[in-house]
Amino acid sequence: MRIAVLDRDSGFIQVLSKRMDRLGWEHRVLGSPVPTDAIASMRLSALVVDLTVLGPQAWEWLERLCGALPELGVVVCTGPSTVAQRVRGLRLGADDWITKPCHPEEVIARVQGVARRRRRSTGRTEAKPMMAGEVEIRSDQFQAFVGGAGLDLTRREFELIELLAAAEGRVLEREEIYSRLWGYAMVRGDRSVDVFVRKLRQKLEKASPQWRYIHTHFGIGYRFAAESLEVVGLDDVPSSVPVDWNPAHPDRPAGDQGKLAGTQQDHELADHAVAS
Repeated sequence: MRIAVLDRDSGFIQVLSKRMDRLGWEHRVLGSPVPTDAIASMRLSALVVDLTVLGPQAWEWLERLCGALPELGVVVCTGPSTVAQRVRGLRLGADDWITKPCHPEEVIARVQGVARRRRRSTGRTEAKPMMAGEVEIRSDQFQAFVGGAGLDLTRREFELIELLAAAEGRVLEREEIYSRLWGYAMVRGDRSVDVFVRKLRQKLEKASPQWRYIHTHFGIGYRFAAESLEVVGLDDVPSSVPVDWNPAHPDRPAGDQGKLAGTQQDHELADHAVAS
């Protein structure tokens, strides 16, 4: 992660910088407004900005920045504000708004959330459809289809099927699924993952009954792989099969098999007569 912090609060900057160092993030501090092209050249994952540093030009600067760099995650971290101010900032393009005083851990979590959503959005627009059995997963449309008909999935259910399918057959642990969908660690005993998997599995089985997609690995997690349930039965035997067909020896007609059995029986009777 590459982060820039536009702020003049030395105490806040010091604590936040130490936390980013421990995470291994690249970061730099900006003490004054920077031209948009200069920020673009930094190739940032996110920008944390205190609007008070920008003075009267804060709204104009924020609108210009967000308009020119729509791929940049912008987190406003500033002093007390009104609802109208927060709404205005978000509508101008900010991705999140934090009110000071705040804990550095909250800032870190908000930045991670913004960067994660940005990556997902970029990945979806570029991703090709994923196919599994009868299911087509379209990340760019936040939708999954069976036979051209869309599945009635909630956003969380779609994120779940997208995550499982992208693992390409690898087993994902419950804790990993939870952290990647909800954004934080799973609390011991939380069954949210199991509940969403069950709902998603039911919808898939209803729309595509001849296939199974989500497989449970007890005590571990879940794996996504399309497996057909179709089995060749007696009704599938071709009608042209001869009536004397011998399934044990397909190349030997049943008539020959009967003759062989009769000959063997004659030998056994002769041996019995001699022994008597």
